[in-house]
Amino acid sequence: MNAQTMRRIRQLHLYIGVFFLPAILFFAISGGLQAFRLQQASGWDGAPPPAWMAWMGSVHIDQTVPHAEQSKQPAAAKAPADPVKEAERAARKRAALPMKIFVAVLAAALALSALLGAAIALNSRATRRTAVLMLVAGTAVPLALLLA
Repeated sequence: MNAQTMRRIRQLHLYIGVFFLPAILFFAISGGLQAFRLQQASGWDGAPPPAWMAWMGSVHIDQTVPHAEQSKQPAAAKAPADPVKEAERAARKRAALPMKIFVAVLAAALALSALLGAAIALNSRATRRTAVLMLVAGTAVPLALLLA
């Protein structure tokens, strides 16, 4: 490819990356939390999760904000625990822990990479104005769709 084509491709990559930066950050963080089920009561040993985590989980999983009736639903009564099934569940949890840690590290790395990309994009005077506009649009569009 010639230099002009590569310059245009890099510029397109920059604008697409900055536009989707807010969503990438959101989904990286909420996905990292979901690896440990922190958006659910089961991730907190039955206690309700912090409201912001439940909100992020709802947006990530259902692409909607939680409604009041969803958050006020009573917790289901637990059936008496079968010791064998509980031991199997605990063993599966231990086996899954390395992958969960990897997913959490992956989410943190994706968020950091996105922030570094934004710093690079916003550092260039030649593209700063358009990059800022794309960043604002990339924040406003999903919020408008979510709250509509």
